[in-house]
Amino acid sequence: MGLFHRSLYQPFAYNHMMKKPILLLTLALACSQLPASAQFGALKNKLSNLTGGGGAGKKTGSFQTVWEAKFVNKASRLAVSNETGSLILGTDDNSATVLDADGKPVWNGDYKKLTTNNTNTSEFQYIIRSKSGGYLFLFDSRKFSTDRLAVLDLATGKELWNSEEYQNLLNKEQEAADIETVRYIDELDAFLIAQKGGLTMVKASDGKKVWHTDTFKGSVGKYIYNKASNQILMVNYKPTALAALFSGFKNQLVKINALNGQILWNTEFRGTIEKKLITREPVIDLTLVGDKLFLWLDGLQAYDVNNGKKLWDVAYENDMSKSSSGLSGRGRKGIYGTLADPIYTDDAVYFPVLGSGNKSKYVEKHDLNSGKLLWISEKITGAFSMPHLYMTGGKIMVQIGGKVQVQEITTRRTADGSETDYKIYTDYVNQKNSLLALDANSGQTAWRSEKFDKRITDMIIHENKTVFAGDGDEFYAYDIASGKQLFDVKHDDAKVGKATDVVDFGDNVVVISEKGLASYKKADGSRNYATAKLSDIDFFYNVGGNFFLRSQKGSKNIIYGVDMSNGNIKGSVTSKGKGGSPAYGNGIDITDDGEYIFAFKGKKVEKIKVNN
Repeated sequence: MGLFHRSLYQPFAYNHMMKKPILLLTLALACSQLPASAQFGALKNKLSNLTGGGGAGKKTGSFQTVWEAKFVNKASRLAVSNETGSLILGTDDNSATVLDADGKPVWNGDYKKLTTNNTNTSEFQYIIRSKSGGYLFLFDSRKFSTDRLAVLDLATGKELWNSEEYQNLLNKEQEAADIETVRYIDELDAFLIAQKGGLTMVKASDGKKVWHTDTFKGSVGKYIYNKASNQILMVNYKPTALAALFSGFKNQLVKINALNGQILWNTEFRGTIEKKLITREPVIDLTLVGDKLFLWLDGLQAYDVNNGKKLWDVAYENDMSKSSSGLSGRGRKGIYGTLADPIYTDDAVYFPVLGSGNKSKYVEKHDLNSGKLLWISEKITGAFSMPHLYMTGGKIMVQIGGKVQVQEITTRRTADGSETDYKIYTDYVNQKNSLLALDANSGQTAWRSEKFDKRITDMIIHENKTVFAGDGDEFYAYDIASGKQLFDVKHDDAKVGKATDVVDFGDNVVVISEKGLASYKKADGSRNYATAKLSDIDFFYNVGGNFFLRSQKGSKNIIYGVDMSNGNIKGSVTSKGKGGSPAYGNGIDITDDGEYIFAFKGKKVEKIKVNN
């Protein structure tokens, strides 16, 4: 069987009742080049000087503005570029404007005039980005009439196709923050549309129906595509808002022929798919290892990829979602990313499990073929979260503590009645933050570091010999084999605030901190530089080899460009505008090569060059 590739597609949803956009922070935290993805907009009624560590000040610069231009309409819904920045889109509920790479108008118009089926107020619209252009998908959900769907060519504004065949894609009784019934398959340039009668594959370019099956019903939660065999492995779930339409629904894993929709096998799976509180991402994963398909849902389930037969099943809680333990605030709250993904080898799988309480955790090793428990670690005390596991040097390195993602909905009374806030942020939970090394063969504890500060960064593994990590005030290196502490650097001396992330940068480790960054040599921990007096840095991005820091202070959204080799700040962009990519926040988008930033504010858009 050929190699399957996990899709890079992920939906991004906007909710205009929020003071900040909904973000898929997993992309921000992945610290890798962002994939080409769909950008969504959902209709809502509302919606310096630098001083360096080590005694040296760091240079600050300013980005060069290439041009500033205006949209014909006001970009209040979508304001993004395609992959290369050759086309820039601004939309409101009823119209769109597209500019070219020079800021010149390409096309604009009202949806009602651009479409032949009079698609107008689009409750849901999103852009499929590509190098040459892309698609603008419009869905007009009409409460007392037939729903309308239209797809426009981003490069020309011409309608590629429209349809009134696909109904009930959104819940008409509630304002939709996402759409669960349409999934774009990047590898096939096609849409999968789920309806009561089954699943239909439609070509994105012309709307032609490729196939329809009534065996597979419900939304596509995850999929893996095999280009060699043109087959898709899919897992589906019942759309939350439209559950009544999907009577007789059953949770299914399906292997399907992408050419004609033939179901090669289907099997029911155990568990209930939860979705994140605000972004509504299904908390589920699919992984293919050889001829085995692993479903990460309420534990780990293994299936034979050739016939769908379940091979083994280990039930455990995958995450601490919808828990408020250790975090302040009121209202509904979900906590995500608390337990690491499994580690797969040729003959075994390792994963963390919950014990009898939130702070009782273990790591288990199971045989890959049979699921047999090979060993279980001793109780890992004082651990609320264990977000990362690594196999290195014959050890399983366990990160105890670290950032978790919080999605929170709070409602407060105002003079006009009430107002609801939607927040997505990262937080730390006070626990026995530390590094733990387990012997991969026996599960015995090889060593455990002393307790870190109230926080701990992710680990960086170097040549399977050394592990680096930081806490709020210090930066550490340990020998993986023995657990010996190689050095302990006073990071607070860098005067860049408490550490939040670490970046593996050649012979150095760059520590991203709340007020800047500091770079340390892997060899001895000596500081290369420190860049301070930034403000509330909360995320960083590596986009095409260009590094960016992000700050969200008050209503501002600031993106800094940084040269990781010397700490120099290339420039910064501050935006209070709407739109932009959800990965970068309100009013900001960045081309996939990281060379250009677009800043949006209403009708205005500014193109900014990153490297002068």
